[in-house]
Amino acid sequence: MATTRDALRQFLLFGLLQLRCCAFALALVGGIAVSALLPELPVARYDLVFGYGVLLAVLARRVGWDSARDTGVIAACHVIGLLFELVKVRLGSWSYPEDAVTKVAGVPLYGGFLYAAVGSYVCRAWQLFDLRLSGYRATATAALAAAVYVNFFTHHWLPDLRWPLAAGLLVATAGVWVRFTVGERRYRMPLALSFTLIGFFLWVAENAATYVGAWSYPHQLDGWQPVALTKFGAWALLISVTFVLVERVRRRGGAGHAPA
Repeated sequence: MATTRDALRQFLLFGLLQLRCCAFALALVGGIAVSALLPELPVARYDLVFGYGVLLAVLARRVGWDSARDTGVIAACHVIGLLFELVKVRLGSWSYPEDAVTKVAGVPLYGGFLYAAVGSYVCRAWQLFDLRLSGYRATATAALAAAVYVNFFTHHWLPDLRWPLAAGLLVATAGVWVRFTVGERRYRMPLALSFTLIGFFLWVAENAATYVGAWSYPHQLDGWQPVALTKFGAWALLISVTFVLVERVRRRGGAGHAPA
C-alpha cells in the first residue's frame, strides 16, 4: 500500500510539474479561447491576441517563468515558427480566416507565439525536471532536425522524406537517455520516447487550439473537426527542432549533460 501511495504521489507531482512547464502555453490558448467569446471587439481578434501574446511573454520574463536565456530561445522559436507559418499558409495547408492589421501574407504575427509556447515548455521542463542527457549525438541530431524542418516545406514539390527522417532520428537517438527529477527521485526515459510523447500532447493541444479558433485547417472551415492523427507524427518530428535549439543553448551555458 505504501508503494502504491508513493507511486501516486510521484505521478501527481509529475503532473504538477508538467502543468508548470505548460504555463505559457495554457495561458496563451486560454487567452485565445476567451477572445473568441468576447463580443464587439474594438480591434480585430488576431490583433488583440498578438498584443496579449507580447504581454504574456513580458510577464513570463518578469515573474521568472523564463530566464533571459530562455526568452532568447523562445524568441528564436517564434521566428522559426512564423517562417513555417508563412510558407504553409501560402501553400494552403491551413489558414487564418479572420482579418487583422498585424497580418502578413495571410499570417497574423501572433502565429509565432504558438511555436514560442513549445519553446517555453522545453525550456521550463529542462529547468524544473533538471534534465540531463547521456549519450547524446549533437551533430547528427541537429542535422536531422534541420532536415525535418526543411522537409516540411519541400515535400510539397519533392518526395516526402518524413519516414526516412523518422528512421534516422531513431538511429541517432538510439541509446540516448533523458534523465529527470521528480521530487527526490531520478528517472530516465529514451529520448525518442520523449519526442513521441511530446508530439502526442502537442497534437492534443492543436485540437484545443483549432477548436477555439487559433487557426483552421481546410476541413475545419465549415465547422470544427478533430485534427488528423497524422499531425501527431508531424509534431513528434518537429519537436526535435525545438529540442536541438534548447540543448545547444543549454550546452553553451554548461548544463544539460550527465557525466560519463
